[in-house]
Amino acid sequence: MRQVFLDTETTGLYASQGDRVIEIGCVELVNRKLTGNNLHFYVNPGRDSHEEALKVHGITTEFLRDKPPFAHIAGDLLAYLKDAEVIIHNAAFDVGFLDVELALAQHDALRTHVLGIVDTLVMAKAMFPGKRNSLDALCDRLGVDNSGRALHGALLDAELLADVYINLTRGQDALLMDVGDASNAALKRVKADLSKLELPVILANDTELTAHDDVLRQIDKSSGGKTLWHKAA
Repeated sequence: MRQVFLDTETTGLYASQGDRVIEIGCVELVNRKLTGNNLHFYVNPGRDSHEEALKVHGITTEFLRDKPPFAHIAGDLLAYLKDAEVIIHNAAFDVGFLDVELALAQHDALRTHVLGIVDTLVMAKAMFPGKRNSLDALCDRLGVDNSGRALHGALLDAELLADVYINLTRGQDALLMDVGDASNAALKRVKADLSKLELPVILANDTELTAHDDVLRQIDKSSGGKTLWHKAA
């Protein structure tokens, strides 16, 4: 499955009041593995950022002056996102801004171009009810290193979100192994008598047992206590 983690920075909080997108960052995962095929744009919004927004992202009007307007990069963005599952933290905010920008550029809404949109804020609230579920809070809770996040940046935040998502969903299929396409392999059946074969038993040492227990606790925590061994205990 192809998934794209997306984040935006904007001139302010309200697209309906004329605020615009100034940065877009996208990070691609295929089968839960980073591909390095990322996408990043700075966008000239044609207006200044609000003072409070500027404190968050630090992207000045002067820096954006020679950057392309959204209409010039819209086609490349949609081609990149086509048929992907797009994952966003607080999706209503980013999708709302992107839909306004797309409409101004004479394009249909984002949902018509992608396979689907997943909101990790909704996921986190279901898993950690009553707790802070900002991206920074989730990084702290899930052990994701966000020490390089002095200011918000769309590409960095998309990269952090990808790491957070993998940790949020690690109980689903993180333990599956990719064995390739067996239908394309030249496989032969070989009969062998293994009845007299004695396999050595290698026991885990204390360090390995502790690490194993730690992984089980993390998986159980990520699943909200729904693991089978938790229910059987």
